[in-house]
Amino acid sequence: MRVVIGEDEALLRQGLALVLEQGGFEVVAAVPDAAQLLDAVALHRPDLVVTDIRMPPTRTDEGLVAALRIRRDHPDAAIVVLSQYVQRRYAVELLTDRPARVGYLLKQRIADVGSFCADLRRVAAGGTALDPEVVDVMVRRAQLARDALARLTPRQQEVLALMAEGRSNAWIASRLVVTEKAVVQHSSRIYEALGLPVAVDDHRRVLAVIRYLAQ
Repeated sequence: MRVVIGEDEALLRQGLALVLEQGGFEVVAAVPDAAQLLDAVALHRPDLVVTDIRMPPTRTDEGLVAALRIRRDHPDAAIVVLSQYVQRRYAVELLTDRPARVGYLLKQRIADVGSFCADLRRVAAGGTALDPEVVDVMVRRAQLARDALARLTPRQQEVLALMAEGRSNAWIASRLVVTEKAVVQHSSRIYEALGLPVAVDDHRRVLAVIRYLAQ
């Protein structure tokens, strides 16, 4: 799998490249700013782009803006953004337009190399990966401003949070110590509460998370 990295800190950029190469990825470019990231993606046409959100010159959201542009101009490229901070707006912007082949992970996640590489592969395969801390903060913030939450039971909220991380029904069932059938039933009730019809079933799990967090 061919990867382009965007990260302005030299040590982290080199370390990330080393982690990915040891994990079986082919790093075709590793660049320090958003402009070079866009050029590298156009040149190499990678399968996956991994980029920091805050990059030069202002170190605010240049990486996010570049990621959104890459999703528009290179729809076949999967995108994973890395951040030291949780920003609900960033996750919603990434997911809203096309809720697949995208991830938002905190940088400390890299320390768990196996889990990090598994998240990248899941995104590249068409899935979604949100850091558990990102999901937790987003859900807690959303709870403060939404009456629709009252339609979901505490267990349905748990299922939805794990769905947001990109977990399968089997994984959720194991984590919550319930049957897969119970997870399916909870998921169906979540979709009903959020008004998601069967017609969008391909990405209904992710759309449920978007609808829930963006209201």
